[in-house]
Amino acid sequence: MILPIIMAGGSGSRLWPLSRTHYPKQFLSLASDNTMLQDTIFRLSGIEHKPPFFICNNEHRFTVAEQLRKAEIDHSGIVLEPVGRNTAPAVALAALQAVKNGDDPLLLVLAADHVIRDNDAFIASVEAAIPEAEQGNLVTFGIVPTAPETGYGYIKQGHVRSDNSYSVDSFVEKPCLAKAEEYLASGEYYWNSGLFLFRASVYLKELEKYRPDILIACKETHLSSYPDLDFIRLDEEVFAGCPDESIDYAVMEPTENAVVVPMDAQWSDVGSWSAIWEVNDKDDSGNATKGDVLTEDTRNSYLYSQSKLVTTVGVDDLIVIETKDAVLVAHKDKVQGVKNIVNKLKAEERCEYLRHREVHRPWGSHDAIADGERYHVKHLFIKPGERMAIQLHHHRAEHWVVVSGTARVIRGEKEFYLSENESTYIPIGMEHAIENPGKVPLEIIEVRSGSYLGEDDIVRIQREGYLDSEEALFVDNDFKDKKKA
Repeated sequence: MILPIIMAGGSGSRLWPLSRTHYPKQFLSLASDNTMLQDTIFRLSGIEHKPPFFICNNEHRFTVAEQLRKAEIDHSGIVLEPVGRNTAPAVALAALQAVKNGDDPLLLVLAADHVIRDNDAFIASVEAAIPEAEQGNLVTFGIVPTAPETGYGYIKQGHVRSDNSYSVDSFVEKPCLAKAEEYLASGEYYWNSGLFLFRASVYLKELEKYRPDILIACKETHLSSYPDLDFIRLDEEVFAGCPDESIDYAVMEPTENAVVVPMDAQWSDVGSWSAIWEVNDKDDSGNATKGDVLTEDTRNSYLYSQSKLVTTVGVDDLIVIETKDAVLVAHKDKVQGVKNIVNKLKAEERCEYLRHREVHRPWGSHDAIADGERYHVKHLFIKPGERMAIQLHHHRAEHWVVVSGTARVIRGEKEFYLSENESTYIPIGMEHAIENPGKVPLEIIEVRSGSYLGEDDIVRIQREGYLDSEEALFVDNDFKDKKKA
């Protein structure tokens, strides 16, 4: 039986301002109505498999869980990485978890941030790889190249093993254009997809052979792991000591059992805005648009609107991305420079590289809609049955206005309900909390006023039934990131 391993880490900074550290591209809807994570799982529908196993950053845990819930997707576990250590350790942890109960499945390692438009071809390649993996080989999927791409690594095929598989002659680093043209013309090279199929025990055996240091660190990490709700948590100190290495370098390059199966499935790792333009449907003028967009004399452009009307006149080959707090305008041939903008935002300690204006929480979300020197206005969205931890603030007061739904409010020692068009005032230093006891979403306009309005002006109050340690950890980690005034 196949156990899909979905790698859902990464920051995707080249797709800023949509992709950000706290909400990277795998959680966005960029090539369909589903998120990239959801599409990764849906394309497995033609393969007999166990519920997928997920690996993600600790800070993304609720996003992953929520997207799985919305898509009604079962899972075999969600491992939370406290720090990133690349693909070799991540897959080792998945393999160790898979063999824990005596199972030894075939691991289908997939990235959550790739686009595959020909699902039938994808399934056919996986099915062709199964006999090779069952024989103890480590299969990598080589993408049939369509252009002399310099942004990908390549795999050179060796001798023929079957109609659909070859031994791996060598892995090649990203080439210059002249080399890439040679590779394309030869017909012997494939783009390195970073997708794999192998038996869990075989991978662990090869890792022990070539990188025992990684396996030892992963075994120690796995022994110290523990369940927490739907998640599997890792000891940060132990895992931080694990070497940072990819599967390619750790295992696939040195092993004598590497096999490549070609995949011609309209694959893309959508690593830039020009790639997003390429994989989306276009109008007669070559434009791909999403959101509220109007064009005049515009060609071969990608135009994205999140919250405002975007219009273009007399432009060619442009990328225009509008979000609630940032706008990107770039030439399609210069989109690699987006990463430099992100680095400048980091250097200036601006929050726009880190998070969106609308921030998702376990209980819902909040959207900053107005700011002043001594006031801050948010739109709170609280899911049915959810609640916030009880808290107080030393420097700000809050005024809540219910605009939709019903709120159960704790205000000091009092508890009461508010319905639409009703409000309450929370003085400085008063304990308070909001709960949505209803069956429909609760929407509140929150107006903060005071001498200091930062998110770190918060004291959480332990009262039975209200302090949620998961929520507290999620928010408190966020406080470490300072917003530039």
